[in-house]
Amino acid sequence: MIYLSQLLGNPVIDASGEKLGVVSDLGIATGEVFPRITSLAFTGPGKTPFMISWRKYVESYDEDEIRLSVVSTDVRFSYLQPNEVLLARDILNKQIVDTRGMRVVRVNDLKLSDTSSTQLRLLGAEVGARGLLRSLAPWVETVSCKVAKAFGKTIPERIIAWSYMDLVERDLSNVKLSVSHKTLDDMHPADVADIIEQLDPRLRGTVFAQLDEEQRAEAVAELDDDEMAAELLEGMEEREASRILSAMDPDDAAELVSELDYEKAEKLLRLMGVSDARAIRQLLGYREDTAGRIMTQEVLSLPEDATVADAIAALRGLEEDFENVHYVYLVDDEGLLTGVVSLNHLIIAESDDVLRDIAHDELVTASPEDDQEDVAEDIAKYNLLAIPVVDDAGKLLGIVTVDDALDVLEEEHEEDLAIVGGRDLGETGESSTIFGRLVTHELWIVFWAAALLALSFISRTSFGDALMGVQLALALPVALRATINMTRYVTDVFLEFDADDDDAPSILGFTIRGIGLGLAYAAVLLLILFALGNIAPIFGADAAGRAIKAGIIAAACTSLFSFITAPLYLIYIRKRDEKGEDPSGQSLRSTALIIATVIFCVAAVLLGA
Repeated sequence: MIYLSQLLGNPVIDASGEKLGVVSDLGIATGEVFPRITSLAFTGPGKTPFMISWRKYVESYDEDEIRLSVVSTDVRFSYLQPNEVLLARDILNKQIVDTRGMRVVRVNDLKLSDTSSTQLRLLGAEVGARGLLRSLAPWVETVSCKVAKAFGKTIPERIIAWSYMDLVERDLSNVKLSVSHKTLDDMHPADVADIIEQLDPRLRGTVFAQLDEEQRAEAVAELDDDEMAAELLEGMEEREASRILSAMDPDDAAELVSELDYEKAEKLLRLMGVSDARAIRQLLGYREDTAGRIMTQEVLSLPEDATVADAIAALRGLEEDFENVHYVYLVDDEGLLTGVVSLNHLIIAESDDVLRDIAHDELVTASPEDDQEDVAEDIAKYNLLAIPVVDDAGKLLGIVTVDDALDVLEEEHEEDLAIVGGRDLGETGESSTIFGRLVTHELWIVFWAAALLALSFISRTSFGDALMGVQLALALPVALRATINMTRYVTDVFLEFDADDDDAPSILGFTIRGIGLGLAYAAVLLLILFALGNIAPIFGADAAGRAIKAGIIAAACTSLFSFITAPLYLIYIRKRDEKGEDPSGQSLRSTALIIATVIFCVAAVLLGA
């Protein structure tokens, strides 16, 4: 086995021993499961680029040089063929789509395999750490692997085979990939949407352009980021963008149109068919985050006196792209909803049965102004596949389907994670960096370290004793952990109760409880101080004892202060929520820790002076 990084830069020697240049690239024939190396590109004198046939001229190769079978005067130069790509130019250090793992990765190196004395084939792309280390220098990879092995760890190779690679940084529309090659065209729209979201912004349009119109509509509808979807749509020609909106379900199209600026949205709606544009405008008439905004108006409704045979005929007559049907809804002469029949009941019923006789008349319905999260929870509570949306008179307006409910619940879950400062690792499947985990989950350590440095500096300049700063800060972790517990207490109340809930605690009650928790923390710290003062000699009258005592008292005061100010944080995140802004638990926690650290440092210095 050999890697591209080991060949690049190696000298190219002819049969007489003359150096012709250095290797700059290798070309492959793409129409194979394991593509052959077909071309050798090298840079000659004066940085002149040359390309020759690998099969005709390469006699041998290794990690030090590539030797040709003829002298330089017998070499005939060639050009890259339509079915060829260059490994270094088109693949190395580029983003590719791993169509097996459904993710976007960056190629750090390329692994080659010799199938004969001179023939090389591409096995796949190295997308792991080893390829990155090897690209720096081979010895860096070797040393890193040995160090990892000494600690009982390994740095594995992460190879993606050519048959599972899709290139996105170059137009390969005329390049025939291998017969077994799985590309974006073969992937589910939800997987394509995941790929687009992972790509660099400059590449999203490139990948999007590779899809046909139907695939684009399906992929845009699956994007979690509405702003990203709007950006893709704004980058398209207006008529094409309007056709994509027409191909989408009305509720998905309405959500996307709401992200566009008014003039752009109006242009696209005017270019659409009258019925499609009317359906979208009707949905846009409802407030955001309501059942009306996410409902679909594609509903199968029949008169009460229709038969099972009529329902089956209606089902067979639906268009192929009609919304998935799980229920047949019954309406009276005025269009009022009176019952529902599930497909299961239709299957087992006799063809001449009247729908009214087999229908459920105890209906679970929603109003178009209901909060979409409440509607989603009702779908989950009653194990429904769809819930009908009716107006005040009971007229059927549309339905909210289970897939839209799942999207709502997922969105709410992500918002809740953001509020409590959690992080969903499901998108990457990998843990974050050590520093990232530290900042996310153990942020108090960062502030403790900062306080240690600040107090040591202050103590050295003011009291001539840098060690005093360390002694003052010994109790700070307790205060910082108390502050974190305070923010969790605030976010728990925010998530559990709406401000207008009858069971929600009043600000006064919340304040009293917060003061009680703060006094409890402070009392525990003072009890620890009292106990240690009686049993530990270090708590004497010397400078060290005074500094540690001052730190514990400062920690008690800081903990009490944090819980006293808890209502302010609750009011703040409720105000942001009312404005439609997502309150971030991480920023809330950071703000509280900054204030607590400053309060502690000031109190510790004053008490320790």
